[in-house]
Amino acid sequence: MNTGEERTMQTQMEERVGSRLHRAIVQRKASKAPEFIDITDEVRETVTQSGIQEGLVTVFSRHTTAAVVINENEPLLLKDMARFLRQTAPQEAHYNHNDFVIRTANMTEDECPNGHSHCQHLFLGTSETIPIAEGAMMLGQWQRVFMIELDRPRSREIVVQVQGW
Repeated sequence: MNTGEERTMQTQMEERVGSRLHRAIVQRKASKAPEFIDITDEVRETVTQSGIQEGLVTVFSRHTTAAVVINENEPLLLKDMARFLRQTAPQEAHYNHNDFVIRTANMTEDECPNGHSHCQHLFLGTSETIPIAEGAMMLGQWQRVFMIELDRPRSREIVVQVQGW
């Protein structure tokens, strides 16, 4: 039996066959931590360059101490959110991760005590996915995409991947 709903689903499947993928890497460096870095314009530019009209854009941090979130770019709110993160997991608190005498896993030569930044990351996310319609991200009026540095100033990579047709 071929109902209207089945035909619609079949049409959507046919459209997906022609889907495309476009990827870019956004590199940014913070001057402090925590720091909210607005990367909305770079994400928007990647969507435009992709030529994709309908689909999704995923913004993904390649780091365990740098998060990606959507929120409002209002200076006093950003100060409030930074204070919240510092209060939630203060840098000066005790973290087993920072005890280099007992810690043996995932160590590097330039390792620094950053247990606080990993704990702060628990409240945030590694990625955000945003719908694209008619070639534009469907963000709300005040919504912006942020990379949040939680550890210390250093170069970070954010993957922006656009999928659709």
